[in-house]
Amino acid sequence: MPGSPYTDLDRPPLSVVRLRRALVPPRGPWARLELRTETGSTNADAAEYARSGEPEGLVVVAERQHAGRGRRGRAWQSPARAGIATSVLLRPGEAVADRGWSPVPSSAYGWLPLLAGVALVEAVTRLAELDATLKWPNDLLVGAAKCGGILSEGVPAAGAAAPPAIVLGIGLNVTLRADELPENPTGLPATSLQLAGAAATDRDPLLRALLRSLGDWYGRWRDVGGNAVDSGLREAYLAACGTVGRPVRVLLPDGGELTGTATGVDSDGQLVVATPDTTRYLSAGDVLHLR
Repeated sequence: MPGSPYTDLDRPPLSVVRLRRALVPPRGPWARLELRTETGSTNADAAEYARSGEPEGLVVVAERQHAGRGRRGRAWQSPARAGIATSVLLRPGEAVADRGWSPVPSSAYGWLPLLAGVALVEAVTRLAELDATLKWPNDLLVGAAKCGGILSEGVPAAGAAAPPAIVLGIGLNVTLRADELPENPTGLPATSLQLAGAAATDRDPLLRALLRSLGDWYGRWRDVGGNAVDSGLREAYLAACGTVGRPVRVLLPDGGELTGTATGVDSDGQLVVATPDTTRYLSAGDVLHLR
């Protein structure tokens, strides 16, 4: 049937019923899921809901997004049903009495994209059975190629004194073929789970595993007031991070750059880079792994 989502058997549509079953508490904060056939950007959709007062726990998923965004305004697009494009709405600055969660200080929000990276590595490792690593702060690598990315955005509250909402967007290349891969302006090659020889490329269980892991880690992090050390998040991130211990070149947000060795990630989620002259603590930047 022309236009049917079942015409490409390698890319069946997601099941909203099965996905919603993955949102049952206490596995996470998820309260509502929207599955869209197509949208401009799941992050933009979730941010619009945040501005309208949507509570924490919204999950927006798109079979295809035609205006997806990465860092520095880069495009993130893929053919319909060839990848995972999802965004979640979190409000870590608000107390949740029935879970015993106190507000998390904004200084800890930098850990949220790293938390999402840990969850993404867990889902890919368990289901796709691939060796996946993270490039600080927000890229999923399979081998030396980029297979996924994370974009964290703050959405200011209507009240000036209210804490912002956080939208976490996650994109994963699942069944993209070689001629469908996106170009990367930093020169890092792209890949997909299928091209990398994944044991499983069914997006439905992959996305459910991602949401479960993301919810579990978010719960642990909130249980201890956003403390990445006490929650075990920092240890898990360092175990998954392929940046620490490597020589790197970092393109800084102000247009500058520095070269050194990434020696660690501090308690605030900043990358620690030792240069010949000093030690820098970076909260943002594009990292290039050097040989």
